Amino acid sequence: MSIEENVQVVKDFFAATGSGDRRRLLSLCAEDIEWIVPGEGWALAGTHRGHAGLEDLLQKASGLETSFPEPPEFVAQGDRVLMTGLARGKVKATNRPFEDYFVFAMTVRNGKVTNIREYVDTQALARASEPRV
Repeated sequence: MSIEENVQVVKDFFAATGSGDRRRLLSLCAEDIEWIVPGEGWALAGTHRGHAGLEDLLQKASGLETSFPEPPEFVAQGDRVLMTGLARGKVKATNRPFEDYFVFAMTVRNGKVTNIREYVDTQALARASEPRV
């Protein structure tokens, strides 16, 4: 696939994620997808594998209200697509806000997302996940 097609797969992946279209989302992912979220002390951290791991991660992510104040930027080379941007939101359970500059490093092969590695402000997200004392 071309670089432009790989970028479009990533855009379609995040559009399906945002719309809640699970069938479309899974159709864009390899069966053995691996999504790595760094950090400790918050629910999304860890390595999530396969469609079941993806579904579990997305269920946990539904505990966040997130907005993107400006469109993300995409940088691609070969089968790698980087998406950079800013997310703002809150953790629903704690009602605590967060601001997170992020990079998603993604691999697309044969029209399917095979790997995602997030680079996020894990401290900001963990802090927003802590109940107020």
